[in-house]
Amino acid sequence: MNLAATLALVIAAAPSGAHAQDLLEGGKLVLTNGISTVEGAGGGGLATWATISGLETRSGIGISGHVTVVDLPDYGLDSHGIAVGIGDRLEISYARQNFDTRLVGAALGLGKGYTLNQDIYGAKLRLLGDAVYGDALVPQVSISVQHKRNLDGPVARAVGAKHDRGTDFALSATKLFLRYSLLVNTTFRLTKANQLGLLGFGGDRSDKYSVQFEGSIAYQLSRRLVVGGEYRTKPDNLGIAQENDAKDVFVAYALTRNVTLTGAYVDLGSIATFGAQRGAFLSAQLAF
Repeated sequence: MNLAATLALVIAAAPSGAHAQDLLEGGKLVLTNGISTVEGAGGGGLATWATISGLETRSGIGISGHVTVVDLPDYGLDSHGIAVGIGDRLEISYARQNFDTRLVGAALGLGKGYTLNQDIYGAKLRLLGDAVYGDALVPQVSISVQHKRNLDGPVARAVGAKHDRGTDFALSATKLFLRYSLLVNTTFRLTKANQLGLLGFGGDRSDKYSVQFEGSIAYQLSRRLVVGGEYRTKPDNLGIAQENDAKDVFVAYALTRNVTLTGAYVDLGSIATFGAQRGAFLSAQLAF
């Protein structure tokens, strides 16, 4: 699914007329829905949050679409997708990732600019709590699942991956402390994914699920401006390609109630033997 098709789905999914005004106006506070991760779920750029995508509360259906690009010294990643939040309880998401190997592709015998592709289908269910309201000490807690389909299985297996498909499971807790304008998120992910799945799943070092951590902290400088950071651990399953943890520092700005722009400095560590993959993360989200 390409970018044009993704945006077309976002437009097609949006109701029109008076009903659209009622359904899509949204009742959440600005920025409290988060942005979209590179895997399509609602959250930060790297970490999945317990929040449900879209601006709607428990009385309607929310929709969001995102386009994200990550520019690294030796690689480029773009992600685009859509997510639907139903009654602020259930989230359904889809994302396509395209990973440009640039000159590395030629060095690895794949060809200059060879692109690895992956489809990610996700679902998230809010179990309890509210990220913004309710008991100040009780976070919003959600469980989520992401089924990932690597579209370049032969390449993944060539670097030692055992599978070209895999499923991640996550438990997230998110809370916005309004008094302090501070949001904190913690996620534990059960996964076999190598480089989010772009290099397949499992490997010669391990083909077992491992528990990984994702953390986010964000401070709201104003109603429309948020700064923060994220940290995400990843498994190290491939003997040929050491994998490091990922981290970022970000700034998110709500250009309007429905449009959020995010910029970040991201450090993804070593990718397929090429180290120090640090660069710019840019994302645009449209949400209703």
